[in-house]
Amino acid sequence: MSTTVEPGMIVFIMAFLFLFLGYLGVPVPFALASGVFIATMLTPISMQSMVGQLFNGLDSEALLAVPFFLLVGELMTSADVTRRMIDLAQTLVGHLRGGLAQVVTVFSMFFAGISGSSTADVAVLTKTIAPEMESEGYDLPFIAALIASAATIANLIPPSIMAVVYGATGSVSIAGLFLGGVAPGVFIGIGLMIFSFLFGPVGVRRARSSFGEFSEATKRAALPLIIPIIIMGGILTGWFTPTEAGMAAVAYIVLIIIPLLRPDHIKNLPRDFIHAGLLYSIPMAAVAGASAFGWMLAYLRGPDVVAGWIQHYAGTDGRTIMLLLAALFVIVGDFVDAVPAIIIFMPILLRLQELGNINSVHLGVVIVTTLAFGLITPPYGLTLLMASKFCNVRFSKALVRSLPLYVVFLSAILFTIYFPEIILWLPYIHCRNRRCGRRIPATVPDSRSAWPAASAALRCQVSPARPSRGAQAPPRSRPLRRSRNTPGSAGVAP
Repeated sequence: MSTTVEPGMIVFIMAFLFLFLGYLGVPVPFALASGVFIATMLTPISMQSMVGQLFNGLDSEALLAVPFFLLVGELMTSADVTRRMIDLAQTLVGHLRGGLAQVVTVFSMFFAGISGSSTADVAVLTKTIAPEMESEGYDLPFIAALIASAATIANLIPPSIMAVVYGATGSVSIAGLFLGGVAPGVFIGIGLMIFSFLFGPVGVRRARSSFGEFSEATKRAALPLIIPIIIMGGILTGWFTPTEAGMAAVAYIVLIIIPLLRPDHIKNLPRDFIHAGLLYSIPMAAVAGASAFGWMLAYLRGPDVVAGWIQHYAGTDGRTIMLLLAALFVIVGDFVDAVPAIIIFMPILLRLQELGNINSVHLGVVIVTTLAFGLITPPYGLTLLMASKFCNVRFSKALVRSLPLYVVFLSAILFTIYFPEIILWLPYIHCRNRRCGRRIPATVPDSRSAWPAASAALRCQVSPARPSRGAQAPPRSRPLRRSRNTPGSAGVAP
């Protein structure tokens, strides 16, 4: 239908409906779609075109990696094979002050390399370590806060589902995002361990494990710890795409780990596959709605407006732009799940990335790190909500105990922004050793003038996912036209 409503007002209506319906308890996919369809009625775009855009958002080969990573976490959790990894973490750090708190963080870094899912991490830790921590005198609010905080590492250390979605949406190298997320993931892990050592409950001090005990624990955990090698080794050597790496990991678990370590669990495999499929349906529904929302935002020139605001304060300074974006996404992560947030704001991110000549991998790592922080901030705080529920403690009490841990995450975000030479070091090493046809310096230059060259160099990495047949880029800036032509498909552009 034709209308004279200003684009800015349409954007406001979309955002208001999404937030209002969300606070009323309407599921995120339906709240997003409602705002998009109301906005469609106020533009020349036909309703049929927008319905098609919902499906175009799901038409991405790279997103097929998500269900396999979810299935890896589900199989490892359901088969209870993770206990061997917990025992290994116990032999490494169990003798330190706050031993079980240290074990939580170390195990989360191990398990992050297997599942890429924070919710799976929370489910494992609350079922296995939380009862032991409570029996040793740790207070339940601290247990829930620490488990929720440590579980966010799964979104940074590869394979990260957030990184897969970001790479598929923004046409960024997923392998580069995987490698770039290692530094902030380890930074958060070390920060949580230092906090637990200095300020956490003492717990029960254990004797240092002998080398024989460590060797035995390593031998028991050897089979599960091969999974990260399969996933990252296959991707970085070019043998697997992220989707194929997830399939290979699932096959390894089903054909080797479960028959050797938990043969009685084979009869439960159909249940695990069904449960993983249900888990996959939740973010995919949000991806469809967020894809249409982001496309409409781009159609209404939203990226140009936001870029103009940020340019007014930051100019073209890349670091200042990323600092403002981090502040924006800290607020966004309080209210919106990470997957729809990435897809909705991707047109804006691409515009600002171009404005500040920012390396695409560096920007992606900054955004993923910031959104991972949103998993423990109110009112959304998914991992904190889950941990408090599983630990049978009030969310408000767990929130209070998590507030000091915010310092670790905010420090990690600033570290990610201001030290690109560290964040991009692993991607550069991989690029130099694999596919680059030009010479690349051993260290990453950190000056703004070098960022365009850095971006060009990182394009030599494992290429981003291939675009789906018929997919086009979203319109970034154009006036409304009184035409009923179907807009080009976009959204999740792999």
